[in-house]
Amino acid sequence: MGHLYISAAHKSSGKTTLSIGLCAALREAGELVQPFKKGPDYIDPLWLGQAAGRACYNLDFYTMDRDEISDLFAAKMQGADIGLIEGNKGLFDGLALDGSNSNAALAAQLGSPIVLVLDSQGMTRGVAPLILGYQAFDPAIRIVGVILNKVGGSRHEAKLRAVIEHYTDVHVLGAVQRTDELVITERHLGLVPSNEVGSSQAHIDRMAQLIREQVDLAAVRRLAAAARAPAGNPGPPVRPVVDASVRIAYASDSAFGFYYAGDLDALRAAGAELVPFSPLVDRELPACDGLFLGGGFPETHMAELERNAAMRVAVAGFIERDGPVYAECGGLMYLCDSLTWDGKTGKMAGVIPAEVAMHAKPQGRGYVRLRETGDHPWPLSADGSEPVSAHEFHYSALASVPEGMQFAYRVERGYGLDGVHDGIRYRNLLASYAHLRDTRSHPWAARFVKFVRDCRARAA
Repeated sequence: MGHLYISAAHKSSGKTTLSIGLCAALREAGELVQPFKKGPDYIDPLWLGQAAGRACYNLDFYTMDRDEISDLFAAKMQGADIGLIEGNKGLFDGLALDGSNSNAALAAQLGSPIVLVLDSQGMTRGVAPLILGYQAFDPAIRIVGVILNKVGGSRHEAKLRAVIEHYTDVHVLGAVQRTDELVITERHLGLVPSNEVGSSQAHIDRMAQLIREQVDLAAVRRLAAAARAPAGNPGPPVRPVVDASVRIAYASDSAFGFYYAGDLDALRAAGAELVPFSPLVDRELPACDGLFLGGGFPETHMAELERNAAMRVAVAGFIERDGPVYAECGGLMYLCDSLTWDGKTGKMAGVIPAEVAMHAKPQGRGYVRLRETGDHPWPLSADGSEPVSAHEFHYSALASVPEGMQFAYRVERGYGLDGVHDGIRYRNLLASYAHLRDTRSHPWAARFVKFVRDCRARAA
């Protein structure tokens, strides 16, 4: 069970595309690859999971305690040949001045050797002090190799290799030439998710080919094999629920796809049968006891969502009949009266009496801390004393919110709906901008499943 931490000196170095290519190339070579992603992120894990053929799991200091991170890592590495952890931002970047929540800190905790992806554009001899400085900055980590990215040609590669060999002891695992074939289209929230790209598998296959040709996969496997064995407690194997007690339909298509693999696991473990449906193309809801409307990009699919009036009516009717529903971000937007983006407006489900509009800059971005109010339909604590750690990333904001709305959260950090409130409560609906993680400190999935079960019992 070897593993490597893929990091970089700074963001936009190309580590995500190279991580995707590495996952796919190693998988094609017969390895069982388990991907992980540091921090809160939906889009990179979609790509990494598709490339590896195994769900990608997030490791996040803000929403998880350290033992929980180690235990999750150990559990998901069971049965894998190699684990690849993709970092976020740069190796030493993080919220804390002392670096305690940085990529380096996570690599040190997991005992993962680090491979640095270096954006080599415009760089020759300067690559040596960069590598030496990163090695010296934190003695608790091991930088065992570099992958040179965006290399300008064979002469450029030869110069970089000579400098690194002369001044450092770091392995050059590969030199990836600058090419548009490794580029994934970006927009306001980052990379376009793989569930929106019809040619995503062909793109991944081409990435894998380029990695095979330009990266020494044998050396990658050898360095990974020298990693420390996962030190966490994997716990007993999670057994699938044979007789799921409730059916929860969740929106899953190119407009809605932001779900944490661990959260879906937790919903199933709590007794839910998860049934996917598409607000874009399905005309009616599947038979279900509750709904989960995750995040995504309803704005880029606004016309199709508006045209599918049957589904908008079905979702609204389910809520008006007191069906239990949880909606996050994109799901919240879909439930409003209308959505405006790029000069166009489309009708949405009309459950929340407010208009939602996209803006040029983020309206809420980063980690949030919430306190539950008495209006939360499935609270963590009876008195709201337990803080809720979550995250948000939205360019949209609600307008014309009427007076008298019930809110499930008070915002202590972040923005939410208006800087003060988040979590609209209407009947048995909870809709918020905050994205929750099911963790030991905030096991929301089991509470929601119980709420769905209780709602069904009351309606019987």
